Amino acid sequence: MGLYNKFILPRILNCACSSKPMVHQRQKVVPLATGEVLEVGIGSGLNLPFYDKSKITKLWGLDPSEELHKMASKVALEEDLEVDFIISGAEEIPLPDNCVDTVLLTYTMCTIPEVKLANEEIKRVLRSDGRMIFCEHGESPDSNVLKWQKRINPLWKKIAGGCNLDRNIPEIIESSGFNIEEIDTMYLPGTPQWAGYNYWGFARPNS
Repeated sequence: MGLYNKFILPRILNCACSSKPMVHQRQKVVPLATGEVLEVGIGSGLNLPFYDKSKITKLWGLDPSEELHKMASKVALEEDLEVDFIISGAEEIPLPDNCVDTVLLTYTMCTIPEVKLANEEIKRVLRSDGRMIFCEHGESPDSNVLKWQKRINPLWKKIAGGCNLDRNIPEIIESSGFNIEEIDTMYLPGTPQWAGYNYWGFARPNS
């Protein structure tokens, strides 16, 4: 799996995560980022074209993959966007407390191994009036779809870089010390329901 994870998986993820329905979701949430921004799980840089540069004073991009970092660096150059890249997992973010206005996550909480710990780290680096903007896929509210998610998930995790189909995103966010202030949900069109139930919105740290 070493060669697969290093050379093949990054390109598969880049292709899969750039589908038209997912791009449409990114266009909804990415321009909402303001101030000093940390993108957790920047991956190959698929969000970079959608930032509103006039609203951003600084942008960090965090991801543990060196291969995806190289891909994202090229996109940043094409978009004339200055990004401070951090090669690290989200469970231990190498930034000081209370230094970020916005944290953006798109299709990231599904894959982080210790996602609750990562969200607690996100809360640590966020300013008290900052917000977490998220767009994620996860657990379906429909019992039949959820049944298939749980059946497929063990194999899916192996071939999709640790991605989980059935994480309860709102529960994860709220149990990590956030209040969800706005959330929308739907099945992505043109996507299998077991992989396409989306949550998006924003949350703020509990006081």
